[in-house]
Parts: sequence; structure tokens; C-alpha cells
Amino acid sequence: MRVDLFDFDLPDERIALRPAEPRDSARLLVVDPHAETVLSDHSVSELPSFLRQGDALVFNDTKVIPAQLEGIRHREGAGGQQVSATLHMRVGASRWKAFAKPGKRIKIGDRIAFGHSGESCFLGQLDCTVEEKGEGGEVTLAFDLSGPGLDEAIASVGHIPLPPYIAAKRPDDERDRTDYQTIYARDEGAVAAPTAGLHFTPRLFEALDKAGVERHFVTLHVGAGTFLPVKADDTADHKMHLESGYVSAETAAKLNAVKARGGRIICVGTTSLRLIESAAADDGEIRAWADATGIFITPGYRFKAVDVLMTNFHLPRSTLFMLVSAFSGFETMQAAYKHAISNGYRFYSYGDASLLFRKDK
Repeated sequence: MRVDLFDFDLPDERIALRPAEPRDSARLLVVDPHAETVLSDHSVSELPSFLRQGDALVFNDTKVIPAQLEGIRHREGAGGQQVSATLHMRVGASRWKAFAKPGKRIKIGDRIAFGHSGESCFLGQLDCTVEEKGEGGEVTLAFDLSGPGLDEAIASVGHIPLPPYIAAKRPDDERDRTDYQTIYARDEGAVAAPTAGLHFTPRLFEALDKAGVERHFVTLHVGAGTFLPVKADDTADHKMHLESGYVSAETAAKLNAVKARGGRIICVGTTSLRLIESAAADDGEIRAWADATGIFITPGYRFKAVDVLMTNFHLPRSTLFMLVSAFSGFETMQAAYKHAISNGYRFYSYGDASLLFRKDK
């Protein structure tokens, strides 16, 4: 499909720079293609009223790391140059793939000392060598540290990698280390939050428990590629970046049991949906999974396992707006986003949420 079909105009004031307080007070646009009223306005705290006893929520328990690094590049015969890198996928105990700026000036063999800048003192010990170069500024960095020592250094030197549309308006601060993390985050490795999960609170979990809704957890380490624009003119020419994920055999078995007794699988966030759909067989059975996924879901995709999706509002021309258009229908989502914009919904990572029901169910 043509990428420009997924474009829309979003007023700048609709971009949320901070989350709602409390988190579950955010607005919730319910989109049900089969209902008499397709679009209805609610709050996240009302979520249990749209679910049934025996349904199962699937959460992504990945934990965001401070993956935005600033430092100085050193090369023999050349002076130091300030560079930045956003880690996006771990590929070994001491190696990370990253998006680097200025990417074109970085070469294989360059040494980068993170924690340095041209205007600040030394902040920590985190040095690496550029091992490989890919496309679009992607590099593979081999760090001098490894394992837990590397993790500690990244936590000391790094910054929370706020999405570009927020970072362009304000710097990250200490509050973001809490705000940009779900309350159930457990498995470190993401460089972007699974933002639909940011709306959940202990109070909402308690209400869901009383409603008889199950909670299950999977892990997909969200990469910085989630913020990259689709530069191709046609969706067939776009290449997704890989993200590492994990579905345990126990979780797969429990979700299959939910389906077998007539319950629904409700994914909290596009990350958990993409992982479940990657792990599902053509007949809908969910299998244990430990791999990297580059699944790219566009209109025409046949969903195998997921029945309902809770997600935030996404960028124009983005792979995630394409995904929700595939899930609830292209025309339905065009109308939903038009409704959200005209009715003051807050967009993107810190914004409001939508609850989407599958068009083909």
C-alpha cells in the first residue's frame, strides 16, 4: 500500500509531554467496528467494564534502560568529535547495535568514550570500539566492559531515550526515569517503553482482578527503530528492524487455555501484539518463543491469536498506525484518529489510549 495513505495532520499541542496523573485517569477511546456506536469516549479506569471474566491481558514486562549515550569519538590522526548513540539491540555480553550521530563520519575501528562531552567533565567509564557499520547510521559497538559491569556503566552514564517528538521540546529529567517505565517492568533491555502499559496502576490491577481478568507477561525489548520514519513510498519496500522477544512455554500454554474456553486475548500495546502474533501458528496456537521478530503488520494481514488491542495514538505514516489500521480497519481508524484529534485526545508515548476490537472477529 502507499505510505501516504497513512498520513494525517496532528496539531502540535496534541503531543503529550507528560503523562496523566494518576496514570489511569488518561482518556480511553473505545473503537469497536461491530458496535452500533463505533467510537465512544471513556477513561482508562473504565477498562474492566469492557472485558469479560476469563479474558486475559498480555503485558510486555520489558524494562527501559538509559540507552541514550553522549561521548567523544577518537581516531588516530584526527581530533575528538562529539557523538551520540542510542543503543537499540544487545547482540552479546559486551556488544550492542546502536544508531549513531553523526553516523556518516563514524568509521569501523573508531574509539568512542561515552560520559565525555566537549563541555563537561568525565562522568563515567564507558569506552567502546566501532565494530561494524550498517545503514541509516546503525553501528555495532564493542564495549570494553561486559555483562553486569557494562549494565552498571550504561545506567550511570546514559540518559532515558525520550522519543524524538518529546526530546525536541524538553530534556529528559529524573521524573522520566519513573514516568517512562511501567509499574511491572522487570526484564532490562528496552530503549523505548511499551507505552500502553504506562496507564496501569495498582488500583486498576485490583479492579481487573475483581472482574476475573487474567494477567500474563511476555518480553519484547523495544528498539529505537520504533521511532524511525517509513521512508519508502510503498509499504512493500519498508524493512523493519529486529527486536528480541520471549514467550515462555508456561505463558503460551495458559493463553491457549484461555482461547480454548472462549476467553479473549487482549494485548496491552503493539509490542505484545507483535510478539504474540510472531509466536502464533497459522491455526492460532501460541507457541513458546525466544527469537528476534521483524513482523510488519499492514492492512490485509490475517491475525492469528489476538482479539483486542489496547494502545496509544501513533505517529502519521508510522508502522504502528499501519498495524492498528490492519487490526480494526483502515476506514475505521481514519475516523478514530480524526475523532481523537478533534476531541482533544493527547497523542504518543505520554498520551491517551485506545481500546481496539478486531474487525474480522
